[in-house]
Amino acid sequence: MKALFGPGGNGDWFFQEGMKSTLQAPGWLAAKGLDAYEYEAGNGVAGSETTLRAIGEKAREHGIKMSIHAPYFISLSGVEEEKRLKSIEYIQKSLWAAELLGADTVVIHSGSAAKITREEAMRLSRDTLEKVASAVGDHPCAALGIETMGKINQLGTLEEVLEQCKTSPIYAPVVDFGHLNARQCGGAFPDADHYRRVFDTIANTLGDRYAQNLHCHFSKIEYTAAGEKKHLTFADTVFGPEFEPLAEAIVREGVAPRIICESAGTQAEDALFMKQTYLAALAK
Repeated sequence: MKALFGPGGNGDWFFQEGMKSTLQAPGWLAAKGLDAYEYEAGNGVAGSETTLRAIGEKAREHGIKMSIHAPYFISLSGVEEEKRLKSIEYIQKSLWAAELLGADTVVIHSGSAAKITREEAMRLSRDTLEKVASAVGDHPCAALGIETMGKINQLGTLEEVLEQCKTSPIYAPVVDFGHLNARQCGGAFPDADHYRRVFDTIANTLGDRYAQNLHCHFSKIEYTAAGEKKHLTFADTVFGPEFEPLAEAIVREGVAPRIICESAGTQAEDALFMKQTYLAALAK
């Protein structure tokens, strides 16, 4: 198996070429040589059953692997139990959409630790995740992917996400390399070996299959001492991380991740750059 690449949502290139609907995205992406697409539902799952099912059919027709980003307002570690319980409903609705889309991963933010200790935030998040697992059962239609986060006051270090994933086999890590880099003010990934450690840590903690088929996000991200500030494009030369060492690490580790690009408006062309860079590294 090879690594797969695609955008999160529809960027500028998509609309510049006259595309108007996400229903057109799978065919458009396949024509560009991309393999994956993450449906963005950060502001809520708004698509109708008919629309979501049609997008899923187009994705299968064109060989595009689908994932979905669940609403940003999901609160795994919120101190108000009512909000945490409401999050279970949002995750269930995201799974409903995932089934229609044919998506195999639902990406969920890992929670906030802004007003409480990290220990308390982790305790609350694990409690929510246990309740979600009870609500959705042992075999949901998609893995629930917990994302590493970019702001210091959020849960979402790699170690925290892996600990959350231990709650149930239905959970899997989603590694956002730009977020991890922002948390360390650009010092997370100076070379391929530092990227390789991510895959090794996942394999050693959860098992090889989680590392082998890791769902990832990648973009360059501006950061401050507080972590993530905003997403950039690959044209940026100040902030990282750089993709080339990751391509080397993927080849050396023999893994096949799916990498979703979240660049600011250039996610499709930057995803294509990543795929071309990876294939060049694979051919060496």
